[in-house]
Parts: sequence; structure tokens; C-alpha cells
Amino acid sequence: MWNLHQSYIDGAFVPVQGSEQLEIVNPATEQVIGTVTLANRDDAKRAIDAANRAQPGLAGSTKAQRIEMLRQLESAVLARADQICEATMEEYGGPLARSRWVSDYASRCFATTAQMLRDYAFERRLGDATVVMAPIGVAGLIAPWNSTAGSICSKLASAIAAGCASVVKPSEASPLQARIVTEALHDAGLPAGVVNVLLGRGGDVGDELSTNPGIAKISFTGSTQTGKLIARAGLDTMKRVSLALSGKSATVILDDADLATALPMALNAAFMNNGQACVAGTRLLIPNVHMKEAIERLRAEVAAMRVGDPRDAATAVGPLASQAQFERVQHFIRRGTAQGATLVAGGLGRPDGLDKGWFVRPTVFAGVRNDMDIAREEIFGPVLSVIGYDDDEEAIAIANDSMYGLQAYVFSSEPQRALGVASRLLAGTVLINRIAPELIAPFGGVKQSGVGREFGVFGMEAFLEPKTIVATRNLNKEQQ
Repeated sequence: MWNLHQSYIDGAFVPVQGSEQLEIVNPATEQVIGTVTLANRDDAKRAIDAANRAQPGLAGSTKAQRIEMLRQLESAVLARADQICEATMEEYGGPLARSRWVSDYASRCFATTAQMLRDYAFERRLGDATVVMAPIGVAGLIAPWNSTAGSICSKLASAIAAGCASVVKPSEASPLQARIVTEALHDAGLPAGVVNVLLGRGGDVGDELSTNPGIAKISFTGSTQTGKLIARAGLDTMKRVSLALSGKSATVILDDADLATALPMALNAAFMNNGQACVAGTRLLIPNVHMKEAIERLRAEVAAMRVGDPRDAATAVGPLASQAQFERVQHFIRRGTAQGATLVAGGLGRPDGLDKGWFVRPTVFAGVRNDMDIAREEIFGPVLSVIGYDDDEEAIAIANDSMYGLQAYVFSSEPQRALGVASRLLAGTVLINRIAPELIAPFGGVKQSGVGREFGVFGMEAFLEPKTIVATRNLNKEQQ
């Protein structure tokens, strides 16, 4: 049994001052595997103070020193990759392949950022001006429960590269994953206060980060609703804000695509991470001329998917993270049926043979209209809405008819045609004939899917402010 009751502040694990306790539950078994005591607002203030004490030293560090910090972090996180993988399966229900990817990605965040930093110019000449890219200041990094290790490490890598000390608030729903990552961060041996980590409620710890003048920058990944609250809360102190929010972007199958190749990839895009992904392609747009064949292929593919133990290498879909997520998905399956969509695969309840755990049946609806709830709302579970279209113009119009615009997908056998469609989709990222992103390219959304970008150069620059310095070249000459 895990008993977690500490925050990481000023280079040490210290008892939290909060008193609220939560149970840590294995979503595959519904068994309690530990407890966590949450930090409170006073803990957050203490962490913010520690980060501000560390900020001048980090801001004044050299590029070489920051690269070395990133390398230390890479090594420390890599050394705990197996533990991160195990925690992701035990606490979150991530399938083995996905959990291994997450544990590998966490360390690679620091490696790719260090490589990028080598060639980055913090000073540039523009006419008579020198433009210095200066650290914004102390950053609040708020990571989601569906991607704890990866989000912590990607945000932290950018912040350290820019010279910003940080206070990290992982979701209180992922304490075990957060603890193991924090232990790795401690092992890296960075100066005290450069990284501080605490688990707490959004209403006190999150609010303190969003309103405290000691925080200059917020980087948040999570729901659009929460992102709006954070942006409003930070307005009085003019915090710089990066928000990676909800998504409902489309997967567009063009009429020249090879369905045998495209549809399995489209299903993987929809059901990745047990469907709990903001980048999930849960609206699948298929040409009406190919609809009958596509539906039969989808039915067969879903029937072959294994749902079950996340530790089984053959498992494609594990349990949802919590009972609340299970109930949310059941609600949307009921709404899909009530609003007239046709159930192709899956449906209500657990899969056959699974009487415990928050497992859901991977579900596909056909005959979906773009005004149905299942096509408009981010469900955050393995529920796919299939929408028919007649030509490219209609497909683009349907795809763009959403309040969100995060990551879309296009499948076609004609590269130039696919590029033409991709260029017209309102999304921060469009993947063509692939579902794996480029992790050094900027990531973020348009419309209500977010503000700003993460990853690579763009991610680091989100923690920098351009400072213009203009000096007189020759004072006597200027006076003449």
C-alpha cells in the first residue's frame, strides 16, 4: 500500500500542510492501493517562494549549464522508466505498449530539448537594437491525469531551457505516477527550488498558482472549461498563459484512401490511451460511396480488439481511469442511441467476461450527424462517431464545424491532395497517413482547443519574453 503525504519543495520531500486524503484505486481491479494527502494553499505559497528564491540563479545560468541540467534530468528519468511504466498501468490502466511509450517519452523530452538548446540564439540584432530572449520568471506547470509523466517532463524541459524555475501541479488523480517522476527529478540533483512539485485541488493549489504574483507564467493541459478559469484568474497579475485544451478534431478518409490500411489506423487514433486523449480522432469522416464497406471493416476490427488487463501485451484497450470516466462514457453512449445514431459495435456496460474494473466496450456509431452530442462533445473514452460525406468540400466543412481544433488526421493515396485538404482544416496539427506526431514540432490548438504552443523551440519560447535594448552608437554624432 502506498501512503503519500509529502510535497517536493526547495529540494526536499516535506510533509504537506493539507489534511484532505484521497484513495488511490487500481482502475482494472477497483482495489484501493494506497492513499494520498493533498497539499493546500499554504503548501503552494511555500513552493512559490522557493521557486522565486531559485529564479535569479537559474535565469543567470549559461546555456551550457542548462543543457547539463537537462542531461541530468534525462538520465534520472530514464533510470526510473520501468517504475513509470508500472505506475501508469497500476494507477491509470494504460496498456503495456502505451505505458512503455510514455515512460520512454518522459526522458526523451529532456534529450530533445537539450539538443534544440545548443543552437538557439538568445540574442539577435534588429537594426540598432539587440533583442534578448529573457526568462519570463517562475512558471506554474499544471499537468493532466491522462498524461502525467509526459506532460510534467515536456513542460519542465521547456521551462528549464528558458531559465524558469517551476512549481509543478500534477493532477491529484495521478499521485503515484507523480511521485515516481518527482523522485527522478530529485535524483537529478538540480539546485534547490528550481523544481517544486505538489498535488492539490484546483480550488486552492491551482487557484494559488493562477493568482499569486510570484507566478509569472502558467502552462496548463486539461479541459477547456478549466483552462478558461485559469486564464481569468491570471488576468489581474497579467500572467502569460499557455493552454493545451480539449479536442474533437476529425479524421478524414478521402475517397482514394486504402481502407484496409487507413481504417485500423483511424481506430487507433480514436481509441489511443483508452480513448482518453485530447488528440483522439473520435469523428471519422468517410465518403458515402465507401460507407458500407467501411462499416463492415470497422465492425470486424473492433470485434478483434482485446479489452482487459493493461499488463497483457495483447490488450488494445484497458480500463478508464476512474468510475467517473466510466459513467461519463456510458452517458454519451446512451445519448448517441437516443439521438438516432446507429450502433455498429460496442454499447453500454462492460465487455463480456469483465465484471470488475472500469472497462467499457469500444463503441462505434454510424449514421451520426455533426449536431449530435457524440459528435460535438469531447467524450474522453473509446467512442467513435462515423459521419458520411459526398465530396471534399463537404468533408472540410464538417471537419471544421466544431468549437475545437487540436489535432486532425487525413488519409489519402495522393499526397498533394491530402496536403490540400490538410491546409484547410482548422486544427493546430494535421497528420497525414500517420498517427504518430513529430515531437519537436509545435503542439497546440486553435479555437477553444487552446492558446500557445508546446514542444521544441516554440515550447521553450513560450517561457521567454523578447527584451529590446537600443544603444546609441556614437553619442557625439547623435547630438550633432
